[in-house]
Amino acid sequence: MAVVRIINDGKPGHVNQSMGLVKAMQRLRPDLQYEVISPLSFRESLQAGVFKSYRHADIHQERPCLLIGAGHKTHLTLLALKAYFNVPALVLMTPSLPLSWFDLCLIPEHDSPPNKPNILVTQGALNLMQPNTKSAATGMLLIGGPSKQYAWDERQVLTQIQTIASNARVEWTLTSSRRTPPSTELALKALFGDRFKSCHEVATDWLPSLLSTTERCWVTEDSVSMVYEALTAGCAVGTLSVPKKRENRLTLGLQKLEEKGIITSFEQWSGGDLPLPSVQFNEAERCANMILSRGWI
Repeated sequence: MAVVRIINDGKPGHVNQSMGLVKAMQRLRPDLQYEVISPLSFRESLQAGVFKSYRHADIHQERPCLLIGAGHKTHLTLLALKAYFNVPALVLMTPSLPLSWFDLCLIPEHDSPPNKPNILVTQGALNLMQPNTKSAATGMLLIGGPSKQYAWDERQVLTQIQTIASNARVEWTLTSSRRTPPSTELALKALFGDRFKSCHEVATDWLPSLLSTTERCWVTEDSVSMVYEALTAGCAVGTLSVPKKRENRLTLGLQKLEEKGIITSFEQWSGGDLPLPSVQFNEAERCANMILSRGWI
């Protein structure tokens, strides 16, 4: 039995990336199993990786064929277990340790990774989304909030939302994120009533399930991960403008998606239906295929 071991640092975004990749691999290899463990301490990593003397249930299970981790706290454990089991270690996102120490690094294009044999460039971060049969005339608006890269102009955001949602032919559903200011949530509730669902009142599987059957999706551009999730769910995707604090790798990444015709900014939008992406977007499946082609599993 082939087993992949995921190092989980507890951050939902990192878990989403690792599980998105593993689930895509399982769709190609139904016999593939996975296990999830927490990062080892520095002392445990040293004992396992250098002295090969560490004894712990987490690493004395069946020998895995591949190790996967996302987040800086997983890196030392990945390398320790790579040495302990003599198996490949795959890291998601740019590691804080030298790239050459890992067998494969999946790094988003917006991080400008070097061209090396052990680097696989991705369009954004991987995720768990999967498209489903689309319901006709459905749309979602995903509202973020202020972040390190973006400020927040509530009036500007609400004006754009009202312009888009004025299309009565589309059944619109709106939701917020943990970063959405309370005043914005109150305004959305007043404007849209039950069509607005706060992120605090829905189950964790509500958004993925609904997004998979939705035709079109608008996302405030501060929510970069949700842009990629909506694309992976097979939606036609547009971005709502929010003030940028400065140009950075994430804003440049969105610009590249616009230039490739994959997403449409509010400024580009002509007022009609959002165009579907010019290319099929399923990065997890593409990466899974390339990993399996290496013969590690």
